[in-house]
Amino acid sequence: MANILIAGGSGLVGQRLSELLTIKGYQVSWLSRNKNKDNPYATFEWGIQKGFIEAAAIEWADYVVNLAGAGIADQHWTKNRKQHIIASRVESAALLLEYFKKIKEPKAYLSASAIGYYGNRGDQLLSEQASPGTGFLSKSCMAWEGAIDKVRETGIRTATIRIGIVLSSQGGALEKMLIPFRFFIGTYFGDGAQWYSWIHIDDLCRVFIRGIENEAMIDTYNAVAPHPETNKKLIKSIGQALQKSAIYQSTPAFVLRMGMGEMSHVVLDSAKASSAKIEAIGFKFEFPHLLPALKDLFDREI
Repeated sequence: MANILIAGGSGLVGQRLSELLTIKGYQVSWLSRNKNKDNPYATFEWGIQKGFIEAAAIEWADYVVNLAGAGIADQHWTKNRKQHIIASRVESAALLLEYFKKIKEPKAYLSASAIGYYGNRGDQLLSEQASPGTGFLSKSCMAWEGAIDKVRETGIRTATIRIGIVLSSQGGALEKMLIPFRFFIGTYFGDGAQWYSWIHIDDLCRVFIRGIENEAMIDTYNAVAPHPETNKKLIKSIGQALQKSAIYQSTPAFVLRMGMGEMSHVVLDSAKASSAKIEAIGFKFEFPHLLPALKDLFDREI
């Protein structure tokens, strides 16, 4: 089987993707700033700020998956933090491209992007051809995809995966949404009418695996389940999946804007993204509907 090199392998998606690739018989290695012997996968060293990748990593890799990037909601959006969010994405792609040119081109390059590209679009159904939105999330995704396009321009088969809200019981957005349920409260944001385009973590990983295995994937694809839900419906579905009684209440939008500032767009923006394009090339979602997806995540603890 082929060798898969993952940048950002230690993150939530990277770890699960590594597990599923290994189950299918692929050889997986990670790019990391530190060659930690405790890593579950063989690790090659890289440093984005140093402009360095261990040459053996590129020589070894048949396919490269880039999930690297500073967390969007990990810290408040100061000027420096916003610069770091963009630079961590743009510079990782640029560095990989530099080494592809110097050493060896992979059979395919698959890179994460995000549906933040579309900005706050209300009830509009968003295909990949929709224009970008305004604001920082859109700006960062446009810069990110510009760096990915530079890889595509070399002729390397390149797939850009615009990821929605990744659902996993082990971290990410869902883990934070579960916290109020410990106190029998379900908290939605603003009026809760904003659309959340979600995806079960295993379906997301299967999109990337499809990108490795299907040479027809050469474009930009929304990685979102076929049935997006509003924020309020998502929160109520979590309560149903947990089989837990809860009082549902709103955190008002003005409170979120006061506390989070510009970063409140992460929870208040509405993006109803379409999965039609990825389905048109034969991808079938194992978890197209929200409630069964949540029950599976909780039952299997993934």
